[in-house]
Amino acid sequence: MKQTWRIALAGAVLALAASPVLAQTWPSKPVRMVVPFPPGGATDAAARIYAQHLGDFLGQGVVVENKAGAGGEIGAEYVAKSVPDGYTLLMGAVGSHAIHAAMPDKPGYDFATAFVGVSMATSMPMAVAVNSKVPATNVQELIALAKSKPGTITFGSAGPGTSQHMAGELFQVVTGTRLMHVPYRGSGPAITDLLGGQIDMVIETLPALLPQVASGKIRLLGVTTSTRATALPDLPTLMEQGVKDYSVATTYALLAPAGTPPAVVEKLSAGMQKAAAMASVQQAALKLGADAVATSPADTSRVLKQEVARWADVVRMSAAK
Repeated sequence: MKQTWRIALAGAVLALAASPVLAQTWPSKPVRMVVPFPPGGATDAAARIYAQHLGDFLGQGVVVENKAGAGGEIGAEYVAKSVPDGYTLLMGAVGSHAIHAAMPDKPGYDFATAFVGVSMATSMPMAVAVNSKVPATNVQELIALAKSKPGTITFGSAGPGTSQHMAGELFQVVTGTRLMHVPYRGSGPAITDLLGGQIDMVIETLPALLPQVASGKIRLLGVTTSTRATALPDLPTLMEQGVKDYSVATTYALLAPAGTPPAVVEKLSAGMQKAAAMASVQQAALKLGADAVATSPADTSRVLKQEVARWADVVRMSAAK
């Protein structure tokens, strides 16, 4: 028994000692950044904003690879079960993965333990938007309207279990309102019906909403983040309008499979942080209605834990399916 223990301890010591050496030789081939959604979406955009600059920092190409399906879970599970050698990474939609982990029908991996955080990438505010015929010009008027007509104000989402859906569930929990959820197959159809007046409201990402504001058919009532959006500095937050404890952002983060050597994770994070400081990266993110927000591995892992705990509570309180 003692001999076995000594061998295991020696192995652990050697692994720790080898980690800095590995960071010096890694990467020796291109790195894959898996996006678990189709090309053209916000997650894909976040990956492509960083990939080239991260590759320049590492001295190897960073190849963006789309593995879509099951609301992002096919690609995420693929990375979670990959060899933790730093060559296969996930650009994940943190909120979506955390929400799916809290649902009764869980994915085939444990999001809370399957990954280590490398760095946040972008943070994208959402906004509460109503059809222009809805008699509410601010969030408090919307809350009063919803309370006067329980269960009749309709809110659309990109589908069950999406960030848009759960942002609406959280809104109901913290405001004491009861809305009628109308799920769609994506943000596009939901926005179309909002414009047409088939639904009353959405809580949606800024890139999906901003092109429609000029039509006059929708009205933005507030942004969901704790601070005002850079792209809409005159639009107050929900918290400014008296909705306490409501702060929601669509965040994207670079993640590595659990067990990836710490020195490799640190090197990846350093590259992400260097890229995020570049004016071109900040401007590219701003065009998406997002902010470039690279972080340390420790801070990234802290955000992941917070998101898992937060959405588990919302799912429990709202009985969302």
